[in-house]
Amino acid sequence: MSVLNNFDGWKSFLGNRLQSAEQNGMDDGAINSIATEVGSYLAANVEPKNDEQRLLAELWNAADQNQKQALAGTMVNLVKSSKTK
Repeated sequence: MSVLNNFDGWKSFLGNRLQSAEQNGMDDGAINSIATEVGSYLAANVEPKNDEQRLLAELWNAADQNQKQALAGTMVNLVKSSKTK
């Protein structure tokens, strides 16, 4: 099963990668920059597999660069908050 098929699985996957990045000393600015790059890649190359991903793709495609950075940062925050629950 692909991590993209289930939104909770996707968040868990991202959370594990985020934790690894933080443990290796990556700062929030670098993490948000990479999250923005990943968002751009996914929007351009990956078909959404569920309603949540479709919504994120629509928001991403409607956003300007500053808004994309904000969406990526929000997704990072969502993943961080999911890890603490």
